[in-house]
This record gives sequence, structure tokens and C-alpha cells, in this order.
Amino acid sequence: MAYTIDRYPCEDSPRLGAMTLQPVPESVPRARRWFRKFIAPYNPACSVDDCTLMISELVTNAIRYGKSDDPWLVRVEWFREGSSLRVEVHNPGFPANVRLRRPEANDAHGRGLLLVDSIADSWHSGPSHLGGTVVSFVVADAWPA
Repeated sequence: MAYTIDRYPCEDSPRLGAMTLQPVPESVPRARRWFRKFIAPYNPACSVDDCTLMISELVTNAIRYGKSDDPWLVRVEWFREGSSLRVEVHNPGFPANVRLRRPEANDAHGRGLLLVDSIADSWHSGPSHLGGTVVSFVVADAWPA
């Protein structure tokens, strides 16, 4: 299957949902739509618009910078951790290649992590448990405590 969605309806489950996407540009709007649809039943108090913007940036980066000699997919997972929301984006790229840039005003690219850094309460990159790289962000107070 080219695209999959995993939904976890149990409210006390830390993982609320996940999606697997093809590494193609069309996956970016698909990730936004699916996240909006599947986060809605959990009634987050945080800005879903901000979350979808950050997901768009991280999925774009995953598609652009993911590398593998074999066919590969982008995996997005979202979790409730207490009152916080954590979103992870996995790809087969190299963790050491993830870096925050400060682009010049006329640079066409390089603002994705800068946006995540300015919107999220925190973000992290490193080795993925799936192999490759994970970049994640946390939004605190996404639900009442």
C-alpha cells in the first residue's frame, strides 16, 4: 500500500496516530489533511494550524533530504505525553545532516527548522528507532493538565 494511516482511539494510549507517506511532494498536503482529520477527535487546545505548518516543513525536509538506495517511506507519528503533543517525522537520511539554518532574506530554502524552532516549545533530531533520522517537535499545553 502506498499510503497508510494508523489510528489509536484509546485516549490513554500515548501514540494517538501515525501515517506512512511516499517521498513525493504530494505527500506534504496529504500529511496536513490527515493530521487535521485524525487529531480532531482528541480536541487539542493548541493551534492545529501551527502543528500542520511544522509537519509540512518536516515532511518536506524528510522528502528532500531522505536518502536510501532502496525504496523508502516517510513516517509521521504523534503522541500525547501528559498535556503535551509530540510529533515525529522519520526518514532514511543521516541524523548528522539535520541542522538549523539562518537563511538570508533572498534564500529560497532553509526556513523549515527555523519555523519549527520558533513555533514549537522544543524540537529534537537524532537517530530514528526505524533507522535513519527522526526530527520531532513538542507543543506544551496541547491539552488541559
